[in-house]
Amino acid sequence: MDGKIRCGWCGTDPLYVAYHDEEWGVPQHDDRRLFEKLVLEGAQAGLSWITVLRKREAYRRLFQGLDPAKVAAMTDAELESVLQDPGIVRNRLKVFSARKNAQAFLAVQKECGSFDAFLWAFVDGRTKVNHPKTLAEVPAVSPEAEALSKALKKRGFTFVGPTIMYAYLQSMGLVDDHVATCWKGRRA
Repeated sequence: MDGKIRCGWCGTDPLYVAYHDEEWGVPQHDDRRLFEKLVLEGAQAGLSWITVLRKREAYRRLFQGLDPAKVAAMTDAELESVLQDPGIVRNRLKVFSARKNAQAFLAVQKECGSFDAFLWAFVDGRTKVNHPKTLAEVPAVSPEAEALSKALKKRGFTFVGPTIMYAYLQSMGLVDDHVATCWKGRRA
């Protein structure tokens, strides 16, 4: 490959490496992308992330670009049709949760002005950099993830447990858990 040292979880799969290098841990403020990742993280529950990453394009195609307003308006019949496509994780609860979460997402946008504003308040508006030396030092949950999970569940979201929300915070750049030896973890 390119000789760069990366976090061990991404291995050598080119799709996973690109995700690690270009997306994971990069601070994200675009509500549509924040929604997309919320759906994908929920779909990932109980599976490996690479499984869902390989299905991301199908999710975008089947869930109308993962536009929260369009997903919120999807009918039961449309969701039943989505369930027939092997390009996604065909779990009924996960598929129907996309619509429920889209509706809750829109309510948060209305209440807070944006989902971005709501989300980033959990880390006081700036990325929390942890500087783990090894993957073993990276926690599965955090107080911020627990608080976010509780707040989302209170607003009607599903598939937003603390572990899923910690992965979400990492992926959206609210938490930086690149290990010290990773080329992205090296900071001045």
